[in-house]
Amino acid sequence: MKYTLTAILFLVFLSLSIPDCLAASPAQSEGLKCEYLINPLGIDNPAPRFTWLITDNRKGARQTAYQVLIDTDSMKVVNEMAGEWSTGKIVSDNNLVVYKGKALQPFTKYFWKVIVWDKDGAKAAKAPVNSFEMGMMEMKNWKGAWISDSRDVKVKPAPYFRKTFTTNKKIKSARAYIAAAGLYELYLNGQKIGNHRLDPMYTRFDRRTLYVTYDVTAALQSGNNAIGVLLGNGWYNHQSTAVWYFHEAPWRNRPTFCLDLRITYEDGTEEVVSSGKGWKTALSPVIFNSIYTAEHQDARLAKEGWNTPQYDDKDWADVIFRTSPSQNVVAQAMVPVRNVEKIPAQSLKKLNDTTYLFDLGRNISGVSELKVKGAAGTVVRLKHAERLYSNGSADMSNIDIHYRPTDNQDPFQVDVYTLSGKGEETFMPHFNYKGFQYVELTCAQPLELTKESLTGYFMHSDVAPVGQVTTSNPTMNQIWWATNNAYLSNLFGYPTDCPQREKNGWTGDAHIASETGLYNFDGITVYEKWLADHRDEQQSNGVLPSIIPTGGWGYEWGNGPDWTSTIAIIPWNVYLFYGDTKILADNYENMKRYVDYIQTIAPKYLTTWGLGDWVPVKSKTPVEFTSSVYYFVDASIVAKAAKLLGKTTDTEYYAGLAQKIRNAINEKYLDKDKGIYGSGFQTELSVPLQWGIVPDDMKAKVAASLAEKVKADNNHIDVGLLGTKAILNALSENGYADLAYTVASQETFPSWGWWIKNGATTLYENWPIDAKSDISMNHIMFGEVGAWIYKALGGIKPDERMPGFKNVLLEPHFVKDLASFEARHDSPYGTIVSAWKRTDNAIAYNFTVPPNATATLRLNIATSQQVYENGKEVRGSVIKGEDGNTKTVVFILQAGAYGFEIK
Repeated sequence: MKYTLTAILFLVFLSLSIPDCLAASPAQSEGLKCEYLINPLGIDNPAPRFTWLITDNRKGARQTAYQVLIDTDSMKVVNEMAGEWSTGKIVSDNNLVVYKGKALQPFTKYFWKVIVWDKDGAKAAKAPVNSFEMGMMEMKNWKGAWISDSRDVKVKPAPYFRKTFTTNKKIKSARAYIAAAGLYELYLNGQKIGNHRLDPMYTRFDRRTLYVTYDVTAALQSGNNAIGVLLGNGWYNHQSTAVWYFHEAPWRNRPTFCLDLRITYEDGTEEVVSSGKGWKTALSPVIFNSIYTAEHQDARLAKEGWNTPQYDDKDWADVIFRTSPSQNVVAQAMVPVRNVEKIPAQSLKKLNDTTYLFDLGRNISGVSELKVKGAAGTVVRLKHAERLYSNGSADMSNIDIHYRPTDNQDPFQVDVYTLSGKGEETFMPHFNYKGFQYVELTCAQPLELTKESLTGYFMHSDVAPVGQVTTSNPTMNQIWWATNNAYLSNLFGYPTDCPQREKNGWTGDAHIASETGLYNFDGITVYEKWLADHRDEQQSNGVLPSIIPTGGWGYEWGNGPDWTSTIAIIPWNVYLFYGDTKILADNYENMKRYVDYIQTIAPKYLTTWGLGDWVPVKSKTPVEFTSSVYYFVDASIVAKAAKLLGKTTDTEYYAGLAQKIRNAINEKYLDKDKGIYGSGFQTELSVPLQWGIVPDDMKAKVAASLAEKVKADNNHIDVGLLGTKAILNALSENGYADLAYTVASQETFPSWGWWIKNGATTLYENWPIDAKSDISMNHIMFGEVGAWIYKALGGIKPDERMPGFKNVLLEPHFVKDLASFEARHDSPYGTIVSAWKRTDNAIAYNFTVPPNATATLRLNIATSQQVYENGKEVRGSVIKGEDGNTKTVVFILQAGAYGFEIK
């Protein structure tokens, strides 16, 4: 088609004349998630949540309206003719919507998209289409039976299961749904399905059992097919003996599973292949497996092709029926555990003719993979350790102290592999993980090994990174990196304390590190699952155990408000970071019941229930003080949650209770004349500042006392776990950010930097590296420093009044001993950036507020300094400092990228 010049000019004029509201917008929806997962399979929630971002680089970018469309037909969604649910155009900047359409159906795939309108009211040109698929939804929809090979918990080898079937029609799609008490690996036609590890995630098996959904369409073939399942013990059949009595768990039994393979054919018919009679079972080459200690395999016992259609299983036994472990079998709607990072050995040393030591160069959670050749029957032992004796051999003494073996057949963190003698063999455990840096290999006869013979795999819940920090101080960078390594090493479908000695879901460690986790990783699905574990474990009177999940241990020791405040603190933190009230609503009655229980044992508002400031440097704060502060925190969160959920009576009651607790703490412990709490220890001063106990008119005096105490301690910490959460924040938020940075960046004992300078690649359990006890070398409990870096140096915080970073609070501290700093956090609205750099006479501060969000920026600067953008002074509200030499300039800002200069 040809146009005249006149026509072309007319078209150009016409395009320039079209109002913005009619023109296509450069904005676009992206990052679509259902239940915080991308295109998830097997969702059970009948009212799933949908979230999205908008991309728009313009200043002031925001969403003025949205429309969500959902249908089983993708083309109807594309063409905006969705029949299952269409919200219509909603004038709102919300990017979190709960489904309110027609009842969602089990086993059904839905397509959805979000149309957004930009700041000018113009409709986005593009709207990508995503999908989600419903799962079982109800127990009655299962067709399969729970099966196993026996009921004998003492049987050591892991069982194989197999079933053959035939498909003669063209397959459109196929899904496998598998639930297990224990652990499993699923195979179809000889192929392992998926890249998950250690499925399903650990729960209180007799109260909630998880199932996982897989798309297995590509694994099926026309004609004969075979399903294979390998079952492991996990925490369900704990055959190792340690101080926590998991071998006596009330649910303990031989592992069992239930499976439905649902096949949809091109002609519209369906077929379900299920677990039940007709399946066959035999013992596997995995002759022993323990989630706590290790795994033993005898490759001579391999059954080649056991999971393929042509395998002859005439000698296999029939399966037996088993009772469902619980009446609450629900979808595992969370990110899985995977082998996330491959870590080659950095060195290999031959200690003698039959002993070799591999060094990965860093401490990880996970497994090692060995490639080796040798004679049939050769037994190879792989001992995994965190440190070495002076002679270079593996030292287990810091991590096996709670193990109580009954014989020598189950050595701690020692995999045992017996070679088949059939060329090069590869060994990697199926149902175990460990914490280690070193692997000591021993065998009865010399082997030909190189450092390439062994590889480490860093295993953890595969949470997406959402944070990044870079500073001009290499030690601070290493502290941030090591903290993240420790956090990930302790994330296996629930947060743990350490990946070697315990693998327990210690509550105190988890709530202390939760902000660090949320700044750095997209962990909401793990935390929502773990809070469901809390609901499973809570006693009717409100008491929670100190480790969750538990087989019964932890109700008598280690719990109390300083530890089990997870029931309130983690839902509150998740709400602040995501702006989603569901986790508060789901756990509201549980957190309320917990606070109500504390009232029964603390009628005068102070409680001695708890562990206290665990593993302090030298000064021990009274348990009553710290536990009462956390009692106050819990009551305060219940009051705020009640307000959000519209529970007016509870709001008033628990706010009043919190005030009574606060008054009782101050009446007993605050010395107003001296401006100290208790004996004036660092923990006693920082904890009340951190958690809002200190009266407003006393904050400056208490903060000054804290600063003097820190200086008296040579600018080093003298705190334990609870003090570590508070000390840096209390200083930074009360006028002593430079001192906080000095403490955080110390490289001499006691400090995080001291660990780094002594080779740490994760965080430790105790400040002295040579401590005689409590010296796991991969612990997250001292990990608050990772969150403090974002909060203080980057100044990035969520706004309680507009959570989920809808309004970003920015208050960076340009500490004098740091030349440059940058933090990035991917919030529910997009990436927040806070970066600053010192020049000769100024500070360049560059920051980004994501689309559809705003920011409140507070710059604490000298009275003589001004703020400029592109060479022009920009003015904000000014608050004069009490000392007369400083001021705080406050800006209310719209979305966009900014470059300020302070001089």
